[in-house]
Amino acid sequence: MNLRDSCVPYRCPTPESLTGVVERITYHAEESGYTVARIQCPRAKELVTVVGNFANIQAGQTLQLKGIWKNHPQYGQQFEVQQYTETKPATLTGMEKYLGSGLIKGLGPVMARRIVAHFGLETLEIIENKTERLIEVPGIGKKRVVMIQKAWATQKAIKEVMVFLQGHGVSTAYAVKIFKQYGQNAIATVTDNPYQLADDIYGIGFLTADKIAQNVGVSPWSKYRYKSGLLHVLSQAAEDGHCFLPQPELMKLGAEILSNGGHQAEIEAISAIIEEMGQQQALMVEKGEGGMPLCYKPAFFYTEENLAQLLRQQLSLPVEVDLPRVRNWIERFTQSRGISLSPQQQQAVEMAVSSRIMVLTGGPGTGKTFCTRTIVALWKAMGKKIGLAAPTGRAAQRMGEVTGLEAKTLHRMLEFDPSTMGFKRDKDNPLPYDALVVDETSMLDLFLAHSLLKAIASGACLLLVGDRDQLPSVGPGKVLADLIDSGKIPIVRLSVVFRQASQSAIIRAAHQINEGQYPYLEPISDPAKSDCLWHNGGTEPEHGVQVVCELIRDFIPRQGFNPLTDVQVLCPMTRGAVGTRNFNQVLQQLINPPSPDKAEVSTRGMTFRVGDRVIQLKNDYEREVFNGDLGRVWAIDPVEQELTICFDGRDVVYDFADLNEIALAWSISIHKSQGSEYPVVLLPIYTSHYIMLSRNLIYTGLTRAKKLAIIIGSSKAIGMAVRQVNQQERYTRLKERLGVKLMEVWR
Repeated sequence: MNLRDSCVPYRCPTPESLTGVVERITYHAEESGYTVARIQCPRAKELVTVVGNFANIQAGQTLQLKGIWKNHPQYGQQFEVQQYTETKPATLTGMEKYLGSGLIKGLGPVMARRIVAHFGLETLEIIENKTERLIEVPGIGKKRVVMIQKAWATQKAIKEVMVFLQGHGVSTAYAVKIFKQYGQNAIATVTDNPYQLADDIYGIGFLTADKIAQNVGVSPWSKYRYKSGLLHVLSQAAEDGHCFLPQPELMKLGAEILSNGGHQAEIEAISAIIEEMGQQQALMVEKGEGGMPLCYKPAFFYTEENLAQLLRQQLSLPVEVDLPRVRNWIERFTQSRGISLSPQQQQAVEMAVSSRIMVLTGGPGTGKTFCTRTIVALWKAMGKKIGLAAPTGRAAQRMGEVTGLEAKTLHRMLEFDPSTMGFKRDKDNPLPYDALVVDETSMLDLFLAHSLLKAIASGACLLLVGDRDQLPSVGPGKVLADLIDSGKIPIVRLSVVFRQASQSAIIRAAHQINEGQYPYLEPISDPAKSDCLWHNGGTEPEHGVQVVCELIRDFIPRQGFNPLTDVQVLCPMTRGAVGTRNFNQVLQQLINPPSPDKAEVSTRGMTFRVGDRVIQLKNDYEREVFNGDLGRVWAIDPVEQELTICFDGRDVVYDFADLNEIALAWSISIHKSQGSEYPVVLLPIYTSHYIMLSRNLIYTGLTRAKKLAIIIGSSKAIGMAVRQVNQQERYTRLKERLGVKLMEVWR
């Protein structure tokens, strides 16, 4: 394999123009507009396949297309449409086909033939401007004339919207989405307030809306622009885990993206807009310590406030338990199994059954799993109905295996309803459990934690299990850390590493990292000595790519592992030579190269091939797959335009139009790996990742390995990560809300 060739930058083909008549539609997704069609071009001997997004498309339409030619390995040459306009058919045959294609309600092929025979080349002019004359055609009555008139007006409106949007720099894909959302009001919406698009249409954010606004002539000082920009900054902050931003920080970041050349004027304008948004409750502005104004999007403010209230209510309910009887049960239980609990574990079991909410935390090898299993057994002996859940499918599966009871993902347990985009389980329809265990709670974000607490029955017990030293949730908040730091929740922290666990170098190294020590790593030259190895990958990231490939190709198979199923490359970042994007391209070629017997499909510059490992990028409640779920491409059907992925034994079907929901997963980010375990983990750590390097990042990545971990990179980068306790503190106030009463919100 030539690694240099795999990293050559891709050069975009030069756009070309194409004109032709649509002969047939192979596939059209109503929601997205994604279409595969066959068109007849002048002087072309064969039909041309075109793919792209169309608001509506029918056989017989004459289209002027702009795009690029691509050679698909399975389907051959295709024209990928970037922009299109419709023109009127110029021939009688073309008009017949166009009118009879089903484009216009009330007109079929027979009636279209009669109309064209009667009016000839004037047909389209008559339909557009003198529709009443259609009554001259035998078989057309007044009712049908009205139907044709309305349908033609609708088609004309679609065409006008598409021409307007594309004429103002809106891509065809977005133009289709805009038309689907607003219909004939699309032009008015885009002209009046294009920033509305960022709120209403998935995939169009502030930056895209801002470009559209510039093209349609919206003032850069528009209030719509400032409000949308500030909300965009808060949304970006939420992606970094923040629930709010201090007002000075919001103003600074807002000025950077809204800059019109006068920084001071920008700050003053933003300050005025924040005040106005606060009065309208488009923002919630709360006084923090020292009177600092803190700016929340309303949903974040009310969710955080209500979560704290639910926790306080649950904690206020008394628990009646006979502790001497509990201790007797523990003694009999442990003696009958020839096991013993440490003092910390004994405390955890007793506290769990005598508390409404308890947090059990600790690092790897400290016995969280053993302790949880004992608590579940005790609750079962007490006759309680027990529920087990975790944020991810794999974590839930592990939990079920350990306890012998069914465990579910939180989304499945809370019964998400796609029709309402909410959970069926809530305060009016609580979960039917007397006791509930939730594992991997470091992954709980603000909104999922809130949904969980809303659904817990009054008087039920909740055990939250997690390692606070792992990375916080991908979503906003740091719920587990805030609960622990609040001092209001009963906590047991297990700290003793048991002898059997201490024999694992992975666990020893993880605890060393967590304590701020440079971990002891055995050189890869002697793999028999350790399950945690070090490969000096030099200082150049490109060399790290080569090392990872060599390990997967040669070293890993010699250790008895299968590169196709057992190995996961975890990266601190997505970008760069040792980021997930580049690794996925390189590793796909290495582990699952193209083959005549493997179907594949290309989209957004990415190729998916049968056998590829993939990851879900967003929660898809209808398919019941969630952000971070890993699967394998099982089948690709070019006729039905469908791709089938197997997620933990369950087949899920995707339309080609929905492939933006998945990505290759030969390499994933450490953040995305939370809640999962892999037989072998390869961790490339380089100083080029310095922005992301932190102690809990490398700790989380290392503890994903079950049997073998190999760190590749520079010792300097590892040292940087170990010294950096927290890459960035998240702005949350759950801890404060659980404690003292907060100051009044500025309404």
